[in-house]
Amino acid sequence: MGCSATTDDSGDEEPASQSDKSELHGPLKTLSSKLEDLSTCNELIAKHGAALQRSLSELENLRLPADSGEKIKAVNERATLFRITSNAMINACRDFLDLAESHSRKWQRLLQHEREQRIRLEETIEQLAKQHNSLERACRGAPGLAAGTASISSTAKAGSVQSAKGEASDEDEETEYFDAMEDAPAFITVTADPKHHRRSGSNLSGASEGHPEDWNLEDSVFESSNQSSYNESMGKDLLPRKRRRTRIPDKPNYSLNLWSIMKNCIGKELSKIPMPVNFNEPLSMLQRLTEDLEYHELLDKAVKCESSTEQMCFVAAFSVSSYSTTVHRTAKPFNPLLGETFELDRLEELGFRSLCEQVSHHPPAAAHHVYSRRGWTLWQEITIASKFRGKYLSIMPLGAIHLEFHSSGNHYVWRKVTSTVHNIIVGKLWIDQSGEIEIVNHKSKDKCQLKFTPYSYFSRDVPRKVTGVVSDADGKAHYVMSGTWDEKMECSKILHSSHGSTSTEGKQKTVYQTLSPKVLWRKYPLPENAENMYFFSELALTLNEPEERVAPTDSRLRPDQRLMESGRWDEANVEKQRLEEKQRAVRRRREAEAVEALEEGKDYEGYIPLWFERKVDAVTGELICVYKGGYWEAKDKQDWSVCPDIF
Repeated sequence: MGCSATTDDSGDEEPASQSDKSELHGPLKTLSSKLEDLSTCNELIAKHGAALQRSLSELENLRLPADSGEKIKAVNERATLFRITSNAMINACRDFLDLAESHSRKWQRLLQHEREQRIRLEETIEQLAKQHNSLERACRGAPGLAAGTASISSTAKAGSVQSAKGEASDEDEETEYFDAMEDAPAFITVTADPKHHRRSGSNLSGASEGHPEDWNLEDSVFESSNQSSYNESMGKDLLPRKRRRTRIPDKPNYSLNLWSIMKNCIGKELSKIPMPVNFNEPLSMLQRLTEDLEYHELLDKAVKCESSTEQMCFVAAFSVSSYSTTVHRTAKPFNPLLGETFELDRLEELGFRSLCEQVSHHPPAAAHHVYSRRGWTLWQEITIASKFRGKYLSIMPLGAIHLEFHSSGNHYVWRKVTSTVHNIIVGKLWIDQSGEIEIVNHKSKDKCQLKFTPYSYFSRDVPRKVTGVVSDADGKAHYVMSGTWDEKMECSKILHSSHGSTSTEGKQKTVYQTLSPKVLWRKYPLPENAENMYFFSELALTLNEPEERVAPTDSRLRPDQRLMESGRWDEANVEKQRLEEKQRAVRRRREAEAVEALEEGKDYEGYIPLWFERKVDAVTGELICVYKGGYWEAKDKQDWSVCPDIF
């Protein structure tokens, strides 16, 4: 019943404001209320049962055929048994409630005891960590021991290395602890100053010595990735940005009984179940896929990296950034109609243009192609598999994402993690991302293994944590990645690695000594009033903005989506049903053609995408829809004669 990510019942509570609630008082009060309802029903059963038996007794006194009298007698006995059973059920319910009330105080005492024990344990661990830190500082200060030597660094799993001023850090604030990844050894990073790790003839020399691999990158690509700095450094030769809309109509306050619809969906593929627009946001899945490009400047910066491992850091940050838009986005996008397209032409403003097409309906699959004149091309075909599990919804994007840099030929491939929507039936909806992403550069064989840690109520980790290591073809680790998928990602250059202690799971920890982390990506703040506009980002607000010269199959022209965005949800639902029935009629015609071709012994190709074609990918060996060209030329000519009538 679980999704591919590790999720337990504790994770079904929203990761905020969880503490010190009365866990037992509420359920007991509800039970008492339900028991009163049952008692009322029991009284009615007793009243009507007595009347029924009186009527049956009167029937027995009538002169009736022998077999009729026997049947009435049998019915009378069953009515008596029914009354006895209902009384027994009520008594059992009352006993259950009494038992629950008598044990509730005991449960609360036990729970409070466990909380106090945990607090004491945390305080003890904190005290031990401080003592360990003090001992380590004393050890470093002892005569005959050089600060920051390899022997110290290999044992200093939790200590901070001497700072640049030669003073010992008071706390171990700079030390970060990372969980073990399933397919990689556990590791700990220790932030170090390179001045204390100089080794002649090695690549671990200090930044001041000007070694090619030094972390002295303030003037290069490793700088804070904010939009203003990007515009100054990357966008000088681009035209001024077109003014685009900054708001859409506020979301109407429509009420809907979620359970009345969802109870019939358990275990089913949600894409096959007609859903009202009340569950949607006014964007299609093609537009949501295009949102992956919100932080495209990370790839523009990656083009300028000299080493492939540096470039991998930016690619990894880009792969994480696509999840930042999901943290508040609990509504589902519109499932595109077969043949629906979405273009995002930002070639003159931002240097790239993007095209998506819905290439399959069951299972729903979208092909995506992005070309950037900044020096990179991205393409993907994503199939969304989703299952409703009762308390939560699992969304599994299937398919590989490809990214190629034009000048170097570096070709990166990775896949998306599982998204989980919690509290489907009761409570406030919230989303988590969990699983692992392995990014592989198929030219240099560099790898980055990222782990998205699932939320756990009992964990002290920061929620939505992402950690990882960038390694070269020989398996040597070069950078540590750390951050959260909704906030920011940093990378730290590794100076030295050593083997630490063995964890309780039997895995040996690796201790990485690193330079101070550099922020590669930070999430843009949401627009004002975003909570009333489906929590759309600035980019998302522009995606459905009406635009001239687009194909007649473009998502912007989809009428039910446009009505929903305008707040006319009742009309949108009617229009959605019309479009879906129109699509079903086309599918029935196609199926009839297939049967006819089969009967005549002819081949039938089935549905053929318009702008994409299916090919075997040379890198992964998978059959994937890739862009075959022609769309932008058709747009220039405004010749859309090949487009189907889907709206």
